[in-house]
Amino acid sequence: MASKGTAHGLDLAREKMRQAGVDEVAIDTFAHYYRLLEHGETGMIAEDTIEPLDMEALTDVEVDDDVAAEAIRKTAVIKLNGGLGTSMGMERAKSLLCVRRGLSFLDIIARQVLHLRRQYDATLPLLFMNSFRTSADTMEALARYEDLPVDGLPLEFLQNKEPKLLEADLMPVAYPKAPDLEWCPPGHGDIYTALRGTGLLARLIDAGYRYVFVSNSDNLGAVPDARVAGWFAQTGAPFAIEAVRRTPSDRKGGHFARRKADGRIVLRESAQTLDADKEALADLSRHKYCSTNNLWFDLQAMVEALDARGGILGLPLIRNVKHLDPADPSTPKVIQIETAMGAAIEVFEGARTIEVGRDRFVPVKTTDDLLVLRSDVYDLGKDFVLDQAGDDVPYVSLDGDFYKLVGDFDKRFPEGAPSLREAESFTVEGDWTFGQGVRVVGEVALSSAAAQRVEGGTVLTEQDADE
Repeated sequence: MASKGTAHGLDLAREKMRQAGVDEVAIDTFAHYYRLLEHGETGMIAEDTIEPLDMEALTDVEVDDDVAAEAIRKTAVIKLNGGLGTSMGMERAKSLLCVRRGLSFLDIIARQVLHLRRQYDATLPLLFMNSFRTSADTMEALARYEDLPVDGLPLEFLQNKEPKLLEADLMPVAYPKAPDLEWCPPGHGDIYTALRGTGLLARLIDAGYRYVFVSNSDNLGAVPDARVAGWFAQTGAPFAIEAVRRTPSDRKGGHFARRKADGRIVLRESAQTLDADKEALADLSRHKYCSTNNLWFDLQAMVEALDARGGILGLPLIRNVKHLDPADPSTPKVIQIETAMGAAIEVFEGARTIEVGRDRFVPVKTTDDLLVLRSDVYDLGKDFVLDQAGDDVPYVSLDGDFYKLVGDFDKRFPEGAPSLREAESFTVEGDWTFGQGVRVVGEVALSSAAAQRVEGGTVLTEQDADE
């Protein structure tokens, strides 16, 4: 638990944010969470306060084509695009990574939206929530799509930033040798604060939009699908999140549940789970669903909720403790105040979840994920929507010493990704380079102490891997 902060500490943090030009709505929101920290709030959600959540599946829902078309015409699309891909060694927006046929995430997102506009005769505005670090590169990359901007609306708005706080006394950090490290993003729950502070919520309503679809730019499965829009419209719900069944790879991640006290749906992140409850967190038969971070909200309902709370939605606090310089463990421990945008589900009475297929959840967090996306596991159609070739996505694990960073990864797949369409799993230990047209069939594990090369055209099978 953090030590007691002081009014002086909060005053210093507020002034620091004002000097940096941070919006007043964001400063007030930060102050709200600072006070929670002062009072020892941890944001933890105990297992005995929740129960498992069940839900309907999109495959079982009937949505009239006309309802779907009408809903998508009233929808605006927002992509969260503040990430730099630093865990993969990148210093630019992760969405600039090449994915297929020389196209980046941004290229494919833009083309998905342009195709849907033509298909449904919809305006379907696309907005990117960028960080100060991703804005310039992103806007330069999108400049080639002259038809993408919608009159009266920007292509981007910026997420806010806030001071890191010393864990010992909650004072804002001073670090003159690297001032950038004094700041951190407030988590993607900042989207509601940023939309309000920039006036975009009001502008979207004034322009005639009713719904917003939000998703991560590194998830190309998150297409603003008209059928899902139609489902959301016909529920009349103020807020909804698309969910998927958890798999063994999701054991350590967050999940949906229902709060016993008031029956509201909650999203419990791993950082909000007590050590004593980690076993329950990992129990896939108990907590079956996790969030795709694809969410839908009714614009008017969002405005009313923010108005009723003085501009502060009141999302659960996530208290993230790190070193001031993440690369230097000798630097002091700091608290980063964060919120998750999906946690807004508990704010809205009548909020909904719906189970969707894994084809709507294709996040790229590691080069393991990137290899799958670049392989033939997915076809990329004329509508630029990913079409999963088989029933299951293979499990991929590449040796972090040689493949974790994108630059090293690319050197080892100079002719492109191997075929993984017939693979069940693909594990690589050691330094392997792959030629053109390699095929992986079944369960394949490669291991070698010395650098090795797999020649072009090789078919790797379980038997080959054992030899």
